[in-house]
Amino acid sequence: MSTETSTQAVIQAEIEALKAQFSETKALYREVCALLFFRHGIAPTAAKLYQYVRKGSMNVPAEALARFWEELRAKAKVQIDHPDLPEALKRAAADAVQTLWTQATELARTELAALRLELQAVADQARAELATQQANNQGLQAQILDLRTAAADSRAEQQMLIEDLQSERRSHAASLVRADELQRQVNELMFQQERIRADFTAELDKSRAAIAASEERALGAERRALLEIDRERVARATAEKQLETLRAKQAETERQNQAKALDLATQHSRISIELEAAKLGLDRLQASSEEQARQLRVAQEQATQFKSEAQTLRTLLEQFKPVPASAHSPKSGRTKRARD
Repeated sequence: MSTETSTQAVIQAEIEALKAQFSETKALYREVCALLFFRHGIAPTAAKLYQYVRKGSMNVPAEALARFWEELRAKAKVQIDHPDLPEALKRAAADAVQTLWTQATELARTELAALRLELQAVADQARAELATQQANNQGLQAQILDLRTAAADSRAEQQMLIEDLQSERRSHAASLVRADELQRQVNELMFQQERIRADFTAELDKSRAAIAASEERALGAERRALLEIDRERVARATAEKQLETLRAKQAETERQNQAKALDLATQHSRISIELEAAKLGLDRLQASSEEQARQLRVAQEQATQFKSEAQTLRTLLEQFKPVPASAHSPKSGRTKRARD
């Protein structure tokens, strides 16, 4: 920042402080004149005063500047008339003050004339702007009339909208009533759905329990069949060693085998009936749950497996039946040879 700019900033700050102290415009201009002349050594002019203060019209700084110079000249004259000063010094001082006064007055008049010309140009421009503004105002008045007409139309539309809004509010109130009724129905349906879901869960648990029981019975039947197969194998080995004893007990063994086969057939029939019952229950639940349908297919596959296993058991039983005694047994052959 240059020295001149810094000085201008200091002067402006001091003038702002004076504005806070002096509310009267003339007194403020007088204090600014003293500030510029005595503190900063600047000859005040009307233009500079107005540039710094920016208050009042241009006549106010000019009058304040003239009064400042009159007071300064009066003070200087009093000092020059001091009896202790030499006469030559009094004249020199008076001439210097008079010259300074004359130059300041001429400079102030010149700047005042320039300011008047500037203000005249500003006034002319203001008049032109005023004419333009008046023309604009006429256009604005026409626009205002149009806006008033549009406002009247808007008020009519607003009244119609208010009536429509009231009608919509009534419709909305009716819709709220219908919505409450629909919500109540939805709540009832949700309660029924929960109840149906609970019933379905209970039925599904029953079906699972029935399937588990069927599987357990099937496993028991399988274990019993395996035990029977083992016993039959032991019986066959014993029959091979004790053929003569088994021939005497053939009728009893056949009866026991038939009873066992009948028992197995009865168990298979009961298992088939239980599986069919489970199948019917699963068929009823298949429409409401894909999981139940999957369990039904598993049950059907298990039933098929059980049938296959039962058929296998029948085949094994047929295989392990004792062979009927033939007409020419080994023992009878030995007897005939002994007789010969």
